[in-house]
Amino acid sequence: MALALNAKAQARSHYDVAAYVYPAYAADDPRLRPFWPLGMGEWETVMTMQQRNPGHYWNRHPLWGYVNEADPSVMEMEIDQATSHGVNVFIFDWYWFDGRPFMETTLTNGFLKASNRDRMQFYLMWANHNVENYWDTRITHLGEHNIIWRGGINREEFEKMCKRNIEMFFRQPNYYKIDGRPVFMIYEVHTFIEGLGGVEQAAEALKWFRSEVKKAGFPDLELQFTMWTPNLNYSGFDAGKTDKPEEAFIRKMGFNSTSHYQFCHFLNVDDDYQTILNQAYQEWERLETEYSIPYYPHVSIGWDNSPRTGRSAVTRNNTPERFEQALRKAKAYLDARPRLHPLITINSWNEWTETSYLQPDDVYGYGYLDAVKHVFVDDK
Repeated sequence: MALALNAKAQARSHYDVAAYVYPAYAADDPRLRPFWPLGMGEWETVMTMQQRNPGHYWNRHPLWGYVNEADPSVMEMEIDQATSHGVNVFIFDWYWFDGRPFMETTLTNGFLKASNRDRMQFYLMWANHNVENYWDTRITHLGEHNIIWRGGINREEFEKMCKRNIEMFFRQPNYYKIDGRPVFMIYEVHTFIEGLGGVEQAAEALKWFRSEVKKAGFPDLELQFTMWTPNLNYSGFDAGKTDKPEEAFIRKMGFNSTSHYQFCHFLNVDDDYQTILNQAYQEWERLETEYSIPYYPHVSIGWDNSPRTGRSAVTRNNTPERFEQALRKAKAYLDARPRLHPLITINSWNEWTETSYLQPDDVYGYGYLDAVKHVFVDDK
């Protein structure tokens, strides 16, 4: 189906514009101190960029200041700004290491205690990747890849985590649901499978999770996975038994839908933004053809990891105007598919150290936020 609006396509009256939230810009989580000793989370990486790399081209500053996003008054301001510009869902990157949550205070102390939280829905993306020491810019130059925490967990830990999430988050009145089903996204499927011990064990754990969600009174679970470049090299899964191995794998695991987190997960982002977008649109079409489950269109703002590493692949010419064009393509994609839930994902609300954020800065001002507003608020 073509991305351009056809004769049967009609604009919707509502869209769920969901921006990922990276919860590292907090001042009240002691587990962040080993990486960022100043006590302001990864704002330290942003603030000290020029100090660490004098004269580097990356020299940006947040217009709202180095705010503590775990402060409910700060989050109230951010919710007001997000919703007035058309962003009505936050997808929180959510972590679980060493038997407990990590970087959760932006959600629990900030968002959930904000007086206007009912204006914004939210859901969790379990960021179950390994944690290496690259967050600590004091030693990044050493090029070490020491694993501090592993993202994979066993069945006992998985059950503990899921039960907590059902009670603590899924029951929140503004937790995001599709047809009554709370949405839960898994970032790295291969890490999840490795932790559980193989495809069979992982699939069984997800069946258990689904049954627990139903026991809690929900009609079912909307289980999403983060789409990367396809990789079916999973323990216990024989991709050679079918001519559509990706589809067979999804059926085996029981996933309901998918979206991307970042263009860098499947495209060469060291390129012009328009070239990247054209390739992304082609991937949207491929995924619709290859998979029976819904793909929700994703738009990344850009990529430049220099604040962490000093050097990086860099997306070029990713202006707010071009970002707005990409949002219009995503909107058209949904309008041409009236049976699809009206969800669009954006990277991101605040990935400053990857240079892919909606929050205003001293380079484009409110340009990216205004782009969302032009498409999803002004054009209604």
